[in-house]
Amino acid sequence: MDEVIRPDDLRKAAQAKEVERAQQIVEADRRRANFVQERLGSIVMNAPADEGRAQMEAGCSRADALIAVTGDDAKNLVICQLAKIRCRTPRVIARVNNPKNEIVFKTLGIDETISSTRVLMNVIEQELPSGGFMPLMSLAGSANELIEAEIAIGTPPAGKSVGSLRLPSGALVGGIIRKGKLMHADDDTKLEVGDRVMVFSPTASESEVRKALMG
Repeated sequence: MDEVIRPDDLRKAAQAKEVERAQQIVEADRRRANFVQERLGSIVMNAPADEGRAQMEAGCSRADALIAVTGDDAKNLVICQLAKIRCRTPRVIARVNNPKNEIVFKTLGIDETISSTRVLMNVIEQELPSGGFMPLMSLAGSANELIEAEIAIGTPPAGKSVGSLRLPSGALVGGIIRKGKLMHADDDTKLEVGDRVMVFSPTASESEVRKALMG
């Protein structure tokens, strides 16, 4: 069984070689193709994979799957469409560099998409704490920062008003996210368990803000 793959780097090529199936790597850049060929052997073909002739020479018509993983979404789309229409490859997979283009690939019949950006975002989201106290960013041109704190059961602010918070001088509540909606916060606003409070504060006062919100 054959598989046509056009990788951007040796890492993807090495992964492809580990699969116990016949692969053909199509790489347009001559230096990169030579570099990969020195390490993986004759499975590398130096040719532009977005040309039908190159795909046919690589055995695309016999392939069970084709994976297009260049850094150019337009090229990946052309590669997959050529394989789908001309070679009748049963399964085509494309790397999508811009997540906004995923809907275009799906609409044009690409079987599967892999968004490196979305994968990275998911990893970051999984690593970030789901609640608690988290400085989000420094504010450019000043010694201040934006802090997010989630009001949990048993924390000092739960059930109290914003005005009663013992925030340090220079710190203020910029807003509250409650059940997914952003709310304006004034001194009379009551804080509920689950609220995410956005606080602007001097960076030097971070520990005091933490104590006021988390105890």
